[in-house]
Amino acid sequence: MVRLSDLSEHEQAHLLAKTLPPMTPRQWVSPSKPLSQMRVALITTAGLHFRDEDGFSFLDASFRPIPNEADGAKLVMSHSSVNFDRSGFADDVNLVFPIDRFRELEQRGQIGSLGDVHYSFMGAGHTPDAYEQGAEQVAGLLKKDKVDAVFLTPV
Repeated sequence: MVRLSDLSEHEQAHLLAKTLPPMTPRQWVSPSKPLSQMRVALITTAGLHFRDEDGFSFLDASFRPIPNEADGAKLVMSHSSVNFDRSGFADDVNLVFPIDRFRELEQRGQIGSLGDVHYSFMGAGHTPDAYEQGAEQVAGLLKKDKVDAVFLTPV
């Protein structure tokens, strides 16, 4: 693990600027139906995108849609951090974006269905408020897709 004192002054200031008060408990909703009937989408902060798309820059609060039928092995990762080992992703995309595992859950009837589109953000660059506009946009897209639940893989 990298220590704060090992980083440049610029990187130390960047990380210390992210010190936020603890999150207060959020309202949880009770499921209105069993998981076996729910439509589920995946969201990751691994900065995943397809090779032919624009990659994420470090301070990038945008998102990329990932169609459900897409081959997860064709995704590339823009996420980079001195604290993040990308070798696991290189071996298996499911470590950061478990699309194949969720397809198996769908086939076994353990979830109702997968959303038509999943989403990727670039984590670690901004404070949470910078993602608010993109998160609201994705929430609207998920509602249109009739998604009941989201599985988040924070990276």
